[in-house]
Amino acid sequence: MTDRFARALGWTSLALGAAQLAAPRAVTRLCGVDDAPGATTVARLVGGRELLHAALLLGARNPAQWAWTRVAGDTMDLGVLGRAAANRTGARRTRALAALAAVAGITALDAACARRGTAKAKGPLQVRASITINKPREEVYRFWRELENLPSFMVHLDSVRAIDQRRSRWKARGPIVDLEWEAEIIDDQAGDLIAWRSVPGTGVSTAGLVGFTDGPGGRGTVVDVSLEYGAPGRRLAAAVARMVGEHPEQQVRDDLRRFKQVMETGEVVRSEGSPEGHRALRQLHQRPAQPIGGRA
Repeated sequence: MTDRFARALGWTSLALGAAQLAAPRAVTRLCGVDDAPGATTVARLVGGRELLHAALLLGARNPAQWAWTRVAGDTMDLGVLGRAAANRTGARRTRALAALAAVAGITALDAACARRGTAKAKGPLQVRASITINKPREEVYRFWRELENLPSFMVHLDSVRAIDQRRSRWKARGPIVDLEWEAEIIDDQAGDLIAWRSVPGTGVSTAGLVGFTDGPGGRGTVVDVSLEYGAPGRRLAAAVARMVGEHPEQQVRDDLRRFKQVMETGEVVRSEGSPEGHRALRQLHQRPAQPIGGRA
């Protein structure tokens, strides 16, 4: 029932987006903002955003979780229409107030659907991935234990700053909101494992464990990563990753591949066929991939 409700909202977004792209002047006139500079351009941008909502709600297997994207869009629209109504008089103000009331009603529906979708998603999201790195275990462990190194291969992280031996401050950038939280190391066995979790009350609920074991025949190091996201971190993690085209598990695998490159070559190797998702600009300074042994 909740997913059916979400898909109905998706069809609503499709209709709104199509109208705003096809007839932006009519939409701005209906909302009482046709006298604002650049109003038609803004209408087209909002129309494109509505089509994105439609794609997420109509194309996802569990669409209710994407209703939060509509709530975010509604919040922006309410702010714009509220300012428009306050700055206008006469017929334009009446139209702006009517549009404001309509968006407020839609926002209530979107929020109800989003809350149902959140309640439906029970239990933490768990992700696991592993990789073998051709470096000694102690060296691999030390690089990871210096938490400030993590953004060099985890492209969704802006920074990790150590507060003391146990606590650190993490910053990550998403397509909608930036996230910042504190984490603490709860287990640290030199050369074997590092376990951490977010500090309660810092906005994100997450925990992780990375283990280091000798590779087959004592060659290299097997790095095994397990991550867990709870609400609201679960919803944020899945939504952010999927909006840039990756499931959280795929994102962790990509991070580990970059980690392997950093450990074995000193940098992330970039090729034309391996885009870096929504953080591609961070990778522009890297050298293109070369055949082993030099240029062909």
